[in-house]
Amino acid sequence: MRIFIARLAGTAVFDPAGDRIGRVRDVVVAMRPNDPPRVHGLVVEVMPRRRVFLSITRVRGIEADAVVFTGTLNMRRFEKRAVETLVIGEMLDLAVEAGGERMTVLDVAMERTRTGEWLITKVAVRRAGRGLRRRGETLVVDWADVQGFAAVQGDQGAANLLAAFEETRPADLANALRHLPDKRRAEVAAALDDERLADVLEELPERDQIGILSKLDGDRAADVLGAMDPDDAADLLQDLPPAQAEAMLARMKPDEADPVRRLLTYPENTAGGMMTSEPIVMPPHATIAEALAELRRQDLTPAVAAVVYVTRPPAETPTGKFLGVAHFQRLLREPPSSLLGGAIDTSIDPIRPELPLRQVTYYLATYNLVAAPVVDENGRLVGAVTVDDVLDHLLPEDWREHDGQPPEGETTGHAGPEVRGGG
Repeated sequence: MRIFIARLAGTAVFDPAGDRIGRVRDVVVAMRPNDPPRVHGLVVEVMPRRRVFLSITRVRGIEADAVVFTGTLNMRRFEKRAVETLVIGEMLDLAVEAGGERMTVLDVAMERTRTGEWLITKVAVRRAGRGLRRRGETLVVDWADVQGFAAVQGDQGAANLLAAFEETRPADLANALRHLPDKRRAEVAAALDDERLADVLEELPERDQIGILSKLDGDRAADVLGAMDPDDAADLLQDLPPAQAEAMLARMKPDEADPVRRLLTYPENTAGGMMTSEPIVMPPHATIAEALAELRRQDLTPAVAAVVYVTRPPAETPTGKFLGVAHFQRLLREPPSSLLGGAIDTSIDPIRPELPLRQVTYYLATYNLVAAPVVDENGRLVGAVTVDDVLDHLLPEDWREHDGQPPEGETTGHAGPEVRGGG
């Protein structure tokens, strides 16, 4: 059975009882000088965003939409050994030679031999386009007929790797980037558009954010910062030297830099320092139907989309006089033609920007809220604190670096606690 590996990305992994335990993120192989690479196993992402190693000897079946394993699954965090290569992360998009021609790797295929081991046997490559043709011919050739996988390449590209992760959430792509070599990570970041890269950066630890941003040219870095949520951009800039942060802000568009500058004036662990400056703000004369249409925007997180903040004009923060909030559930119960002003919950008192993190946490917990309005001394809405903002500040600063698990007592590699898969 021949399996093209890029098509495995995102495939669900099940134990024999039918319980899904994660998704395939990559395939681990060992390169050999004179023989096809031997497949060691799969990198499987289990909740919460933790990458573990599944030996190929434990894989009982591979289908188009499922991988089934048997025996035990090692639950220690995966760390690639020096002799290993990640197929999707490191081999796709390589420039190689086949039949004396320069080609680009689109995919590689693995097959099971009569002895039961899995080997990389085929390579899908694309010739360079010629004349008016935008794309060259695609070929599938034997591994032995391809040269160049061991070469260090200056510009590998990232189109086929990104195609393998096209349907993944930004957090999943961010997790994949964290496990790539620095050079490959920079290539992938350069290939992403500004909006997608901004979403991915928001899910990375601060040092990885800074590392990626520092490899972009100044204008591109400013564009990516402008595409980030202002509160995330402010958090990132706070970790830079003041002169470098100011240089970044100066390159940003004024309408994108201004809300970030305002957020930077507040201490980090206060309502002002963690709030978003772009909640959903509408006037009281808007209709319920118009408010629900705003809540349906695809770019909103669930916490932001839970509340409409009702104010006098202007609607951009800092707004006109804050009037109250209209909760999503209340809007669903009202006639679509009713005015938003009639659905305001006046029992929720706003909080001030200087309120410390601990008190913000108690406030949300006391009133069972997922978001709270932040209002200045002049009664203007300046932003909103959401529960995900609070969690991000309550967790340790390096929580994203530990795959959602506490680091205490943790070791790395392929050995450690196991989960029985059955069979």
